[in-house]
Amino acid sequence: MTKKALIVWGGWLGHEPEQVAEIFRGILEEEGFEVETAAELEVFADGDKLLGLDLIIPVWTMDRIEQKLVDNVSAAVQRGTGLAGCHGGMCDAFRDNVDWQFMTGGNWVAHPGNDGVAYTVNIRNTTSPLVSGMQDFEVKSEQYYLHVDPAVEVLATTRFPTVPGPHAANGPVDMPVAWSKRWGAGRVYYNSLGHVANIVDMPEVKEMMRRGFLWAAAGKEAADQAGIEQAAYTGMGDNQL
Repeated sequence: MTKKALIVWGGWLGHEPEQVAEIFRGILEEEGFEVETAAELEVFADGDKLLGLDLIIPVWTMDRIEQKLVDNVSAAVQRGTGLAGCHGGMCDAFRDNVDWQFMTGGNWVAHPGNDGVAYTVNIRNTTSPLVSGMQDFEVKSEQYYLHVDPAVEVLATTRFPTVPGPHAANGPVDMPVAWSKRWGAGRVYYNSLGHVANIVDMPEVKEMMRRGFLWAAAGKEAADQAGIEQAAYTGMGDNQL
């Protein structure tokens, strides 16, 4: 059966969301997916539609979102729909929504040195097929400092500090670059690379994203075969602080 994916792009245009969405579309179509793209968050209003998807890819930065839309995405992922994305398009999408951050596994807090920082992406020594056989590589881009869910499986890291700043007083730390996690029966994949389209288009990054998409999209079938059913998690919402 053909797998179905939804790519939703928008928000801050500096991240080139439309161009990144097209790269992702190309990756998925080469893998045989039926791909829909949308440039409005209201596509998340149809909860039944989301439940019928194998994969949701947000490419949306620095915006606000209605709680009901987050709840719909969360409910679909909890029941097996995959969620995968990169850079600010997933973990700097909605800074004021903690339920989104809980589901995705982390949130952006800084990129010391801004764009153009040269750094190494270190592939973790892990048996995960998401990075198996891949080698460390160099990139010149934003280096994301994130607050990260301790439950994630870290797949790649980068060493801070690379540039001077108040964070350097803490000494060296290895910051996750890519991770996977579970959200109910669903699989979640994130990669902090991808500030602009030419970074996403790097062979190493495209391969990481391809593997992440395939892994996340396989979660629904795996959950169905295992007979896994998940009750919906109700998050904090806008009025429960």
